[in-house]
Amino acid sequence: MKRIYTFCAALLIPMLLMAQPGRVGQPQMQPQRQPQMQLQAQPQRPMQPQATTIDAELQKLLVAEGAISALYVEDVDEKKIVEQAIKGMLEELDPHSTYLTPEENDKSNETLMGSFEGIGVQFNMVEDTLFIVQPIPDGPSEKVGIMAGDRIVTVNDTAIAGVKMSQESIMKRLRGPKGTKVDLDINRRGVDEVIHFIVVRDKIPVNTVDAGYMIRPGVGYIKISSFGATTVEEFESQLADLHKKGATSLILDLQGNGGGLLMAAVGIANEFLERDQMVVYTEGRRQPKSGYLADGHGRFRDGKLVVLIDEYSASASEIVSGAVQDWDRATIVGRRSFGKGLVQRPIEFHDGSLIRLTVAKYYTPVGRCIQKPYGKDVDYGDDILERLHHGELTNRDSIHFPDSLMYSTKIKHRTVYGGGGIMPDIFVPLDTTRTNQYYRKVTAKNVVLNTSMQYTERNRRQIQRRYRTFEDFNRGYEVGPDVLRLFQDKAQAAKVEFDEAQYQESLPIFKTQLKATIARLIWGMNAYYQVIQDLDETIQRAVEYLEKGS
Repeated sequence: MKRIYTFCAALLIPMLLMAQPGRVGQPQMQPQRQPQMQLQAQPQRPMQPQATTIDAELQKLLVAEGAISALYVEDVDEKKIVEQAIKGMLEELDPHSTYLTPEENDKSNETLMGSFEGIGVQFNMVEDTLFIVQPIPDGPSEKVGIMAGDRIVTVNDTAIAGVKMSQESIMKRLRGPKGTKVDLDINRRGVDEVIHFIVVRDKIPVNTVDAGYMIRPGVGYIKISSFGATTVEEFESQLADLHKKGATSLILDLQGNGGGLLMAAVGIANEFLERDQMVVYTEGRRQPKSGYLADGHGRFRDGKLVVLIDEYSASASEIVSGAVQDWDRATIVGRRSFGKGLVQRPIEFHDGSLIRLTVAKYYTPVGRCIQKPYGKDVDYGDDILERLHHGELTNRDSIHFPDSLMYSTKIKHRTVYGGGGIMPDIFVPLDTTRTNQYYRKVTAKNVVLNTSMQYTERNRRQIQRRYRTFEDFNRGYEVGPDVLRLFQDKAQAAKVEFDEAQYQESLPIFKTQLKATIARLIWGMNAYYQVIQDLDETIQRAVEYLEKGS
């Protein structure tokens, strides 16, 4: 046994052992111009302690792996069993300590760091064909003449249309290092022959601010979909434009925003707070308390602010909404947020894989921990469904917290609660009466998107000739019988059984969704949100609050 253990230790110590992680941030850092830090801090390679420090539990792990690899009756994939061992250990800790393969790590970094390298198009897969929604402005595809509505049929002489190739495989063919070339064959409506393009790949920005526009005179609206490396810069650009248009009040929409970089959240909160006001602090068993203070240079420290959240607003979204609520800087509108208040530190391995290990919890300025309960006796993954079942999403009075989770805000000393997400100041119930079984089936089959894409492909030029701007379109366009006939045909082709009563009941929603999606395909995401906002009760309640002050 001693000989086996010696072999195991020599094999696995360099791969498995790591030193205690360092501090997540420093106390009282000024937020906005610091190096970017994730809710998981920047990866650090593990230190190599001496073998004499191995304790009994780690000896067992090393001996077990070594015995399996040396003695098991059949060949063993050592990489696979080591990965499974790591995953098993992390599963015993909390829901957010995870293991990522090198491929998963690369993919997650693309969205967080704000760019990737490729051909620069937004696309959807329609009937086994890649349909270009629109090329990225000034990107490599737009520069060579690729247009919205084009369909890519081959990539480097490999057919991707009509061959049931996975979207992931198509993405791998389109993406590649900056400066490399890719040959594309494209079908374009109205052109008989296939058009050939050579595109030189480039760095493509990943935007995290989806929309920014004047929702009412004097009231600006900004939608942030996630928190990445460029979020603060994007926000400031949108805010400057809204200021020029006369915005004195702002609606910040964080609904559905699952989080991202810690420093992006700190930077956004900094836009609204006064100098030396705490944004957030973190603390853990081996992590000293570390806080972030506003620098006093925020661009919207005056003026009414409303922040929108829902049950899918998490992590960085909760840092922002918790900070402005604690300082009585904003009114929070919507439903209780997700409740993710654990800080992960990425620890990278030699092959590019990593673990995201929870090392601390984060706290709002008044000391609220937003992390919701987790553990063996808690069904963490089904929490949102449980909220729906016991009525919380439709009735604020069904939400009860013990007095021990009661806190007072910094300025007005209002009561707020910790222990499981951010509670809104103005509750907006989820409207479950607007949908039915037919609506849910149509939604699951992407019928609205497929209808809009085919209709837009056929009518793009006519729409643009008739409506010179999005504003003209938004005022004058209505979804007509031709679109609705196509919609019903698409639903039937998707094997959705028609129900006249339920169709009529959901028709106003379908019309708005179809108009919004057509607007997006021609004028972009900003146009989409300006149409679809009519279906969002939380946005409407925020506008009403700003206009009436109640």
